[in-house]
Amino acid sequence: MCLICDRIDMIKKGCNPYFVRELETGYVVIGDHQHFFGYTLFLYKRHGEMTELFHLVSDERAKFMEEMALVAEAVSRAFGAEKMNYELLGMGDAHLHWHLFPRRRGDIENYGNCGKGPAWWYPMEKMYSDENRPGEATLSDMRQKLLEELDRLIPPPSCEVKQ
Repeated sequence: MCLICDRIDMIKKGCNPYFVRELETGYVVIGDHQHFFGYTLFLYKRHGEMTELFHLVSDERAKFMEEMALVAEAVSRAFGAEKMNYELLGMGDAHLHWHLFPRRRGDIENYGNCGKGPAWWYPMEKMYSDENRPGEATLSDMRQKLLEELDRLIPPPSCEVKQ
């Protein structure tokens, strides 16, 4: 099983502390490390042989892209991004998943092009330092803020029975 599938399995078992909300095509989770405060992932629900966007049928791909864009908007609102960065890579974990980075001036210090550039120009050892793991209270607050923004943009399904 891949790392993303492991994380999804934890969500289904109710033991993933980073889980925020399930959508039609994927799961919204806060990133384990928060150098870029509000860093969030959107994990595609299925794995199998669908490891590229072009593997998805057009309706599924359109829905996945639409939901990712709404998650990015919610992240931007919840965490006050000046700009959002998006990554769909997959050489580490081929499972489709988006990395959503809320960006702010100065967040890569003086790395890159005089402090400007993509998130991956910031040194990995600094980005993934244990100092960047959110504590329980911070993580809870982050999940709540993001959930509120997601609920504004994508109202949860109603559980009411209509008669």
